Amino acid sequence: MDYQQFEAIAMPLMIFALVAFMGFIVWDLAKKSQAGRWGTAVLFFALGLGVAAFVIKEVAIAVIG
Repeated sequence: MDYQQFEAIAMPLMIFALVAFMGFIVWDLAKKSQAGRWGTAVLFFALGLGVAAFVIKEVAIAVIG
């Protein structure tokens, strides 16, 4: 396995792990601050927008390139 193959496999896995960890942090923050359903939904919506922007960027790169 060369460097490019390793990078092609490891990068999406590490990004998924980072997003999952950020999701745990947001959930813990919502729980500790007693944000309620609405506040928790807003927090996860904001995290989801960041993740969606990253996915859209990757799809656009794949379509253009």
